[in-house]
Amino acid sequence: MVDSPGRITLWGVEVFVATAEEGSISAAARRLGASPSAVSQQLTNLEGAIGATLLQRNTRPVVLTPAGEIFRRRAGTILNEAALARAELAMADMTNLTRFRLGMIEDFEADVTPRLLTRLAGDLKTSQFLLETGASHYLHDLLDARALDVIVAAEMGAEADWMELHPLLTEGFVVAAPRGRLRPDRDALKQLKTLPLVQYTTRHHMGRLIAAHLARQNLTLSHRFELDSYHAILAMVGQGAGWTILTPLALMRARRFADQIDVMPLPFAPLSRTISLTARKGILQDMPARVAGELKPLLKEVVINPAIAAYPFMADVLTLH
Repeated sequence: MVDSPGRITLWGVEVFVATAEEGSISAAARRLGASPSAVSQQLTNLEGAIGATLLQRNTRPVVLTPAGEIFRRRAGTILNEAALARAELAMADMTNLTRFRLGMIEDFEADVTPRLLTRLAGDLKTSQFLLETGASHYLHDLLDARALDVIVAAEMGAEADWMELHPLLTEGFVVAAPRGRLRPDRDALKQLKTLPLVQYTTRHHMGRLIAAHLARQNLTLSHRFELDSYHAILAMVGQGAGWTILTPLALMRARRFADQIDVMPLPFAPLSRTISLTARKGILQDMPARVAGELKPLLKEVVINPAIAAYPFMADVLTLH
């Protein structure tokens, strides 16, 4: 159904906010799962209802007009109130929730996420599930933009005022080297320095975290490869192209290379990251805590226990909160 011109609709407000934040109609359409023509029509309807031009659409990126700047400040409040109303109507009973938008890091894609969704589907029998899988920084951006309700991702800096945080798992980074290349009776770091580092991409938060830690250790390591795929990195390590620094989650995701690599603690100061469930504070009442409660035993069963069984030293590296 096409919204009647002259009416301010919640969908129109959501389209306006997405366009203002993304900077283009096509990007807003991708974010919202709509066509560019539908987004453009919603903006036209909204401007007609308000009686003012909100966006200069002939610029790249689109620019808010003075009226658009004023309405943008109010639009965030409108969307927050709508989300609060939806949560209050559902009350504490998750079975009344009609839509659940979840973001999960790629590390959980194959093993944890399907089992979590199956469990949640048993409680939310009338809910539609929308899943977004990606890198942590990408999921945080979508949560900040109100495109997701809950994300499970690595923490990235200080907690913002609007965040509700539920820590799940802290994991220390480890070394993976070609099987049999390092002699256990010799200094591990000296031996690693003779091999190239196959580096996880610094375009992602995890790669920047590793690079910053190496800089703090005053370590300058030669590297020719900077990749964004755990599988590709460990395949190259397994073939003897170099060594790498990754997390236990990465090793569990690419475990088919386990017989080609040796895994050990970092031979310098430890580095860790925390995976948390994050939501917008006060929107979904106790639901984020309940989802975190569902996740913790899954993580112990699917991630922690198999990792420690394969590499006993990881009992000191993996911590469930």
